[in-house]
Amino acid sequence: RITAFADSLLDGLKGLEEWPEKVRLMQENWIGRSEGLRFFFDIVGSKKRVEVYTTRPDTIFGASFLAIAPDHPLAGKLAESDPELAAFIAECQRIGTSEAALETAEKKGFRTPLEVQHPFDEGRTLPVFVANFVLMEYGTGAIFGCPAHDQRDLEFARKYSLPVLPVVIPEDADPAAFEIDAEAYTGPGRLAHSGFLDGLDSAQAKEAVIRRAESEGWGERAVNYRLRDWGVSRQRYWGTPIPVIHCPACGVVPVPRKDLPVRLPEDISFDRPGNPLAHHPTWKHVRCPACGGSAERETDTLDTFVDSAWYFLRFTAPKAAQPIDSAAARYWMPVDRYIGGVEHAILHLLYARFFTRALKACGHVEIEEPFRGLFTQGMVTHMSYRDEEGKWVFPHLVEERDDGTLIRRDSGLKVTPVRVESMSKSKKNVVDPDDIIEHYGADTARWFMLSDSPPERDCVWTEAGIEGAWRFTQRLWRLVTGALDCLPPPESAIPDSLDSDNRDLRRIVHRTIRDVGTDIEALRLNRAVARIHELANAIAGVDLPRIAGAVYREALETLVRLTAPMMPHIAEELWARLGHADMLAEQAWPAFDPALVAEERVTIAVQVGGKLRETIEIEKDADREAVEAAARASEKVARALASRPVRKVIVVPNRIVNFVV
Repeated sequence: RITAFADSLLDGLKGLEEWPEKVRLMQENWIGRSEGLRFFFDIVGSKKRVEVYTTRPDTIFGASFLAIAPDHPLAGKLAESDPELAAFIAECQRIGTSEAALETAEKKGFRTPLEVQHPFDEGRTLPVFVANFVLMEYGTGAIFGCPAHDQRDLEFARKYSLPVLPVVIPEDADPAAFEIDAEAYTGPGRLAHSGFLDGLDSAQAKEAVIRRAESEGWGERAVNYRLRDWGVSRQRYWGTPIPVIHCPACGVVPVPRKDLPVRLPEDISFDRPGNPLAHHPTWKHVRCPACGGSAERETDTLDTFVDSAWYFLRFTAPKAAQPIDSAAARYWMPVDRYIGGVEHAILHLLYARFFTRALKACGHVEIEEPFRGLFTQGMVTHMSYRDEEGKWVFPHLVEERDDGTLIRRDSGLKVTPVRVESMSKSKKNVVDPDDIIEHYGADTARWFMLSDSPPERDCVWTEAGIEGAWRFTQRLWRLVTGALDCLPPPESAIPDSLDSDNRDLRRIVHRTIRDVGTDIEALRLNRAVARIHELANAIAGVDLPRIAGAVYREALETLVRLTAPMMPHIAEELWARLGHADMLAEQAWPAFDPALVAEERVTIAVQVGGKLRETIEIEKDADREAVEAAARASEKVARALASRPVRKVIVVPNRIVNFVV
């Protein structure tokens, strides 16, 4: 059960320092650990009680109703003698109990004849409702509603004309005059209209209520989780068969090991609604392994998340006889970097973390966290369009007129841009990759997507963007092929003595090798692309007759090699044209020369009397006299020193010079 690992899953998030903060926060909220009070309301006129869990015991004096889930045992008992309540419960069940369904459904309740006694006010009772927004799976399946300080409770109270009693009052408000209008007050404040809690802040009041409940024996401090246990069965064909057999005589019987794996039938039909495996005429009918009598296979299959929750462990030893090779898992795991969409942040990634912990508990692995680093890439987006009839329009059918208005090419109808959003077939804001590759090539498309924005952000697909990438592709080709006739053979030695132009080009080349390598390792791919653009500009801007042939070859070969991860096909072609027999893909990543990337000039701050007057650029490790002379040569420094005797000059190498006056 995943709930058995709730604390471990929550605590483990703190150690996932290479995960995006937003993903860790999403999992933390999904697990939803909360601390509160579990206590009982006594039912008026009965010896029975209703157990409630709340995270806001400080608002107990503001309670105006109690609500129970439609599938709460008390609701079921009441429905046995109340047809209207039974019909209401049936309606709730049709809507479903998923959070998504409840979030969009209208908040409804059914008032029962029951009332409960307020635990602190003997003169107050609260009506009991069956409400469609209360979940049996969370807490106890019953809540008390405090409309003044919970928006959902407020809407419910307004609908059913229930009292709204503010008990947490903002610091600057008058308790006697403070009222709730359209919005519940959920901020901090001090308690009022709350008996022994008056004057306390919310945190103090919460503790006071819990202490009193525990001392009087009608409640206790409790920890609750939003996380629910995972129901893994699905009524569909595509899934791993659940290896059990249902026998009328023996009950549930596991499939014998010799008959594993259970294989799905291939002659399946999808022409009827419902579970296709249950409709298969023969597959489900088998003999019971225990008694030999007629029995049926389980026709539900496992949720596909079950498979994706541990596949990475199989990758460590794909040919092992056992599902998991513990020695291989010990050697390879955890995964250094996992790249995937943020849509997997909760379910798949949380289930994988759960499975790894469960497998550790069973002795199959020694780790708890399967993925050390996580990178969530963005989506490819595009502007969506609608015509004047309200129909979505494919981008390639949109034409811009000279006056800037947009029309449909096929009908002439006016077109309006809607918004930039994730590409969707339903909204037709898609581009055909076959057309893009045929016209521009896969390398150009890849180059554009990597250059547009950081990979963790969405990439906005535009014609202007792909055209820009195409121009660089052409420029790269011309830059390399246009110099082939003037280059020396591959592996030509670089002269020992070089002038400043050649040294400057080599410094740019080797700094680019260093920076692009660092950017790629950090997945700053758009920055790597930008640096390659800068290198191409530097190469194109040199005075070619002044550059040694071997230095120019080094620059062009480096440009091609750095481009290869993004544009592998063009890079291979250019590598071959540069005279290499071996493939570029077989070469090591270029290494930079540390001596060439070292900074030769530094910026130094110049102070006069401790105040900054100027910054100057000077040769690195220049001697004291050169630093002082360069500083005095500044007009700003000279004006600051005019007619003021210098008592002392302090020089901190490569950092600062201070004239003490």
